[in-house]
Amino acid sequence: MHRVVALVRPVQSTFELGCAAEVFGTTRAGVPQHYEFEVCTEIPGQVPTTAGYTIAVPRGLSALAEADTVIIPGWAPVEAPLSPRVHRALLRAHARGARLVTICSGVFALARTGLLDGRSATTHWGRAAQLRQEFPRVTVEPDRLYVDHGDVATSAGAGAGIDLCLHLVRQDHGTAHAALLARHMVMPPQRDGGQVQYVPSAPPEDALDGLLEWAGARLGTPLSVAELAMRLNVSPRTLARRFADQLGTSPGAWLLSRRVAEARTLLEETNLPVDAIAARVGLISAVNLRRRFRTRVGTTPGAYRRSFRVS
Repeated sequence: MHRVVALVRPVQSTFELGCAAEVFGTTRAGVPQHYEFEVCTEIPGQVPTTAGYTIAVPRGLSALAEADTVIIPGWAPVEAPLSPRVHRALLRAHARGARLVTICSGVFALARTGLLDGRSATTHWGRAAQLRQEFPRVTVEPDRLYVDHGDVATSAGAGAGIDLCLHLVRQDHGTAHAALLARHMVMPPQRDGGQVQYVPSAPPEDALDGLLEWAGARLGTPLSVAELAMRLNVSPRTLARRFADQLGTSPGAWLLSRRVAEARTLLEETNLPVDAIAARVGLISAVNLRRRFRTRVGTTPGAYRRSFRVS
C-alpha cells in the first residue's frame, strides 16, 4: 500500500488539504483503495485552519520517514521559512526516494529545500512573479496546471491540486483507475489547457500617449503596425522600440493579445457565434480565432465559453 502523508502547518488551508484527502484518503465503494493517507505536522496537536476550526494532528515529522509521497498542501504565509527540523525531514524523505508534491503555495516551502533549483515548477498565477523573484534558480511556468519531475511535482492554484493528484494516480495505477476515481468525484479525469485561461484579462495601462486605447477601440478593423506608427507619427522601428521599452513586447504581439483578450470577454458575456466574435475582434475567421486562441489560452473558444459563461 502506497503511503501518502500531508505535511500541514498553522494556519492550514482546508481546501488544499481536502484536494489530497479526496484523491488519496477517501474510501469509495467500487473503487480499489491503493493508498494510505495520513496528516502530520511539526508540533503535534491542534492545528488552526483557514476555515476557523482546528484539526487534531497527532503525528509529528516522524511520519515523513514512512511516506512514499509527501504532500505540502499550501504554505501560508508564503514568506514563512522552513524550520531546521522540517527542512531536514523533507530532504531525508526525498533522499530515501519519497515523492515530494506541492499544491498551490506549497511550492514556496519546497523551493526553500533547494530541490527545485535548475528545474521548472508552477504555482497559482497570482504568486508566479513572487516565486520567480524569490527563487531565481527555479524556472517558473505560470501557465501549467502542474509540473511533474517524478521525484518532485508542483501544482498551480488550489483546484489544480486535484489535477495533479489525479495525474499521480494515473502514473501509479493507470488511466482506467484514475478515470474511475475521477468519475466518483464527478471530476474530469484531465482538464484541457493551462492556467492562463483563469487569469483575468484586465485592460493594460496606456503608456503610449493614448495609442493603446485608440487601437483597442478599433480591434475589428485590419490594423497594421504601420498604422499604429502613423497614429503616433513615428516610424515602425521607433514604435517597436517604444513597445519593447514600455510594454516588453512587440506591436504585433500586443495587438494579437488584445484581440484574444476581447474574444475572451465576448465568449464570457455574449451569445455571439465564434465566427462573429472572430470578425468583431479582427481575427477574420473562426478557424483563425480557434488557432490563435488555443495557442495563447491553451484551450478552444467553445471549451472556454462552457467554463466561463457569465449567465
